[in-house]
Amino acid sequence: MDMNTRNAVNWFEIPVRDMDRAQRFYETVFGITMPRTEMDGHLMAMFPAQEDGVNGCLSMGEGCEPGSQGATVYLNAEPGVQEVLSRVERAGGRVVIGRTEISGGHGYFAQILDPEGNRVGLHAMH
Repeated sequence: MDMNTRNAVNWFEIPVRDMDRAQRFYETVFGITMPRTEMDGHLMAMFPAQEDGVNGCLSMGEGCEPGSQGATVYLNAEPGVQEVLSRVERAGGRVVIGRTEISGGHGYFAQILDPEGNRVGLHAMH
């Protein structure tokens, strides 16, 4: 398989300082349950994903420093960006860029700051 047919992302980690607070935020905003695991001294809360799909986690441990200036991970906000945005502030986050249409029929995006200070993107077709 060459690079043109693979997913560009295989795995992502969102760094956190307070796992309980961060996990509560993401579970509330996305309406999900994130099982925890520990690996090589890092506590991780896993995002749900298809067995053969791209996955990621919240990660707390040495070297995990939240921030808003690095790469932006866009999380799946289906069934719609606005539905997810409606829960962000109540869960302790902040909307940085509201629901914005992407030209060419590529759906909608938004960006939020989580309670840890990470800038995270949202994307959905509605």
